[in-house]
Amino acid sequence: MNKIIKVLFVLTVILSPPFAHANAVSIIPQPAEMKVLDGHFVIPSLLTYRFTGNCTREASYLREMLRKEFNISSQYLVKSKIANVQLAINPEKKSSMGKEGYWLSVNAIGVNILAATPAGIFYGIQSLLQLIQKQENTFQIPFVLIKDKPRFPWRAFLLDEARSFKGTAAVKQLLDEMAALKMNIFQWHLTDDQGWRLQINRYPLLTEVGAAGKDTSAMHHAFYSHEEVAVIVRYAADRHITIIPELEMPGHASAAIASYPWLGTEKSPIKVPAGFGIFDNIYDVANPAVISFIHHVLDEVMSLFPSGIIHIGGDEVKYEHWKNNDRVQQFMKAYNLATPAELYLWFTNGISQYLHKRGYRMMGWNEVMFGHRNTDSTDDVVVAQKLAPGTIIHCWPGNPNLINEAIMNGYDVVNSFHEYTFLDYDYKRISLEKAYSFEPVPDSVAPQYRNRILGSGCQMWGETIPTVSSMNLLVFPRLAAYAEVGWTTVFNKNFERFKKSLYPVISHWKRHGIHIDPSTVQ
Repeated sequence: MNKIIKVLFVLTVILSPPFAHANAVSIIPQPAEMKVLDGHFVIPSLLTYRFTGNCTREASYLREMLRKEFNISSQYLVKSKIANVQLAINPEKKSSMGKEGYWLSVNAIGVNILAATPAGIFYGIQSLLQLIQKQENTFQIPFVLIKDKPRFPWRAFLLDEARSFKGTAAVKQLLDEMAALKMNIFQWHLTDDQGWRLQINRYPLLTEVGAAGKDTSAMHHAFYSHEEVAVIVRYAADRHITIIPELEMPGHASAAIASYPWLGTEKSPIKVPAGFGIFDNIYDVANPAVISFIHHVLDEVMSLFPSGIIHIGGDEVKYEHWKNNDRVQQFMKAYNLATPAELYLWFTNGISQYLHKRGYRMMGWNEVMFGHRNTDSTDDVVVAQKLAPGTIIHCWPGNPNLINEAIMNGYDVVNSFHEYTFLDYDYKRISLEKAYSFEPVPDSVAPQYRNRILGSGCQMWGETIPTVSSMNLLVFPRLAAYAEVGWTTVFNKNFERFKKSLYPVISHWKRHGIHIDPSTVQ
């Protein structure tokens, strides 16, 4: 670590009052500890910066954002001089800061950001950008001391493009706003009944047919090529966002079956549906060729997404086609599978093992544990084969028993209780205040197991968002509320403070063409 930076940072801390919760300067999400001091650092006409450690990418991001957002010119100092902005990585601080924590100080000399990793530097930069204020003809930064790190390691936003395709520009803008709010997981829902949005070279009809349904964006190219995925994955990584692809199986499979009818249990030609609802179409998992197809698709997906996690959906499966098919019933008898739920679990467990052997974790909605939404179904039959270690259970019903069941069996959990986190619900059902009040850790979870709850996710399902503007009206400003749910400690949450902090963020959104309904923040 650069000795000059270290001395400056230590002196700043020693000469300043202890950290305390303060509201004079607001940042979203609210830092763990913040002390606002008297005075402002006036940004010179040419701001200088230096960095130590592996944060070249983060320094370049800062320079670009200063130019783009404030028209502030900046220059890297090659020689060992004191710069206006100092970025420093010290891996020895990881035990206290964690992977994403940072310390930020602003004084008369300038700005210091210290972190244990590049991610921490990046999040310190996000706070710095929010602190910049325009005063007449100058830009100023208030003197502050901040020690900050997230409450949860998983702070996610889901975009469903299977039902309503949005395209690269819209996705990049969402990633920009997620990064500004320190969110780090983009769950990309790419396949469902109403559309298949990911190019799979081995099976070209998936996009030739599966992406050609009634798409409300009226785009002919309503899917992502490998090249487009690579660009978006790299764009997200530059913002410390991991993209988790979601490909639904064994249900929500109509678009795939419309492309290749032999994938379905009934083998009948169908069209890609355009309506709402849950459809009966389901993969014929008793057919080895269908299992091979799914493996081939997963192999290609893993080559595109270095996430280490694949989300398989697994929710809302309707068993009628399996129940009424003699060949599937014979398969179940041969494998001693008593119910459709057992067949579902047999399939899901096989996928979990397949991904596990290739170094990936499977993630699925909570149905992957039991084959249905709750644990009181008559189809709840325990099978000997278990989900692979490392499987992540994504809970969407608000049943604490499901979360405890997953945790007690050794699985990590992401809590996305739909009554608080489904963004397709209007503001009457989930107001900004209700979204802000979401608590991912149920009271019933014992303290020793709470670290198994990785965090939370909010979900923008695509049925009701035909345009980018209609999507934005539902996402913003609630996205900022979910950012605080994932980052800010319960002790530091305050809805009135949060609302006041929103106004400069709303102005930023407006400058970038993101408009909100003003009534949502009243």
